[in-house]
Amino acid sequence: MRILQIQGLRALAAILVTLFHARLVPGGFIGVDIFYVISGYLITGLILREIEKTGRLDLKSFYQRRIKRLLPTSVFVLFVTAIFAWFLLPAINRDSLGRDLFAAAAYISNYLFAWWQNDYQNLNATPSPFIHYWSLAVEEQFYLLWPIFMMVLARYGKRIVLIGVSATTLLSLLFSIYLTQAAPIWAFYSLPTRAWELGFGALLLFLPATTKKIRVLPWIAFLGIAISSLNFDENTAFPGKNALLPVLATALLIATITYWPPIFNDLANSRLSQWLGAISYPLYLWHWPALVLPSTALGRPLRVRERIFCIALTVVLAHLTSRYVEEPLRHKKLAVRTVYVGALATTVISLVAGIVIASSASSMITTKGETSYKFDILKVVAKPAIYGDGCHVNYGETKSGYCTYGDKNSSKTIVLYGDSHAAQWFPALEELARTYGYKLVSLTKSACPAVDAQRPDQGAFKMVHCTKWRENSVARIADIHPFAVITSSFQYFEPAAGFKDRNKWWNDGQHRLLDSVKKSTDHLIYISDTPRPLRDIPSCLASRNSNSCDSTEKTPVKIIPGFEIIDPTPWLCSSYCPAIIDGTVAYRDASHISVQMSRDLVPSLEKALKSKGLFS
Repeated sequence: MRILQIQGLRALAAILVTLFHARLVPGGFIGVDIFYVISGYLITGLILREIEKTGRLDLKSFYQRRIKRLLPTSVFVLFVTAIFAWFLLPAINRDSLGRDLFAAAAYISNYLFAWWQNDYQNLNATPSPFIHYWSLAVEEQFYLLWPIFMMVLARYGKRIVLIGVSATTLLSLLFSIYLTQAAPIWAFYSLPTRAWELGFGALLLFLPATTKKIRVLPWIAFLGIAISSLNFDENTAFPGKNALLPVLATALLIATITYWPPIFNDLANSRLSQWLGAISYPLYLWHWPALVLPSTALGRPLRVRERIFCIALTVVLAHLTSRYVEEPLRHKKLAVRTVYVGALATTVISLVAGIVIASSASSMITTKGETSYKFDILKVVAKPAIYGDGCHVNYGETKSGYCTYGDKNSSKTIVLYGDSHAAQWFPALEELARTYGYKLVSLTKSACPAVDAQRPDQGAFKMVHCTKWRENSVARIADIHPFAVITSSFQYFEPAAGFKDRNKWWNDGQHRLLDSVKKSTDHLIYISDTPRPLRDIPSCLASRNSNSCDSTEKTPVKIIPGFEIIDPTPWLCSSYCPAIIDGTVAYRDASHISVQMSRDLVPSLEKALKSKGLFS
């Protein structure tokens, strides 16, 4: 029997996720958590009722129903998205496109995205059009394991089922809280750290009826959903303890359905809510490619009116998919063998399609414009060597390794200290260190500027790790007492909560940096931030006229007195900042200069450093 109010909750969940990705509701990602609680409640109830009624669970029929419910729609959206992405995106993106299609088709995309460091709360300039399939993979893994777990527990009675579900839920919650701090990307994507959300839904089946009659509870639950949606954002550590608010709120709403106030019932049971609830599954599947493919093709974020149009397109696609794909196949009477053979065939075809798409990728791009250039994209997007040898410290790490280059026996040492915008100068500095016989020590960490300013936690980035890494790096600089410390920082980080004056926040951080390092070196050199691209430059050059990629903005020099300042902007810009300078692609992405550009700037950097007393 379909519960109308739960259909309304499905509609709410799908709308929240869609509005989140359209950047209209900051905490709308909790829609996924609402889905999980609903799934845990409905699926566990279905399993236990069948066991209670027949004394067993027909696993073949259970999996058949899940396959018919989920697979046709997901595969249809997967293939249509892949076809459009094939034509819309440049050939240089087909490697990752095919890889991500393979991951989604293999039902383990959540773990593969975590392994590939796809940070869902901090996606890059060209995110995967299949990234949202991670949540579907979590549900599929749950559907595979949960009925077997319930069957085993049910042999020993209802009390053991309650104890087993409670223990599993508690352990998963504790693990989620721990891993959200220790390894946030894995915490976000994995079943063991999400199972407790489904477990809360399952536990609703064991609540005494009297606890559901407290009429203020639906209002408290509504408040929890509202606070989560409006106060959470991409900086919120998630899932962990923060996910308790939307999960408990959803559980309360389900538990008190028969006592909802009239306004809740009217909203949930309205024709619009019921319709959106009915198409919520294809709505979820369509919303992300409908938003991300146009943005990637344009090479820029969508404007508000464009996002609204994409949401409208999502609703239309979801309705058509539900009517002509989801519902007909879901209710079509098919033999069990036919369903399983069909599932295996579509999975194999999807996996092969992913391999074919990936193998068709091209690493060569030829630009369009007044002057044509041909580039090997793999060289353009290559990162400095310190990324490959583990010397550019990643999220969660707090200490740099030996990381010594140039003339390792030299009595004169240079330290490169900062975030990835310091690391982008490594190729040039390494060449100069070798030429002039200096030892070069690299101390760099992703998203952690040398400027001692507090940033908000965001996705896998945790400020506590950044602070500890700074302390260790400053201590090491003091031990080395280098001839020069060369630093640089990305200048567009957002301040942590509580800082109203952005300039003061940044300047105070520079003062702390200056005070911490100035006694450890004779030369404290700050290379001001490089110009800021408004597009992913390689993707732009691969897909449109090169002149339209010359939109990079100059970054103002905002450095306090006390540092020896080098401004690289004149080396990269004249009246404008071109994407290609003397035949070299200037930027490897939407933020950093390319390795070759760094090397091309060696003469300019050498001259500037000589003027500061180095290499003389």
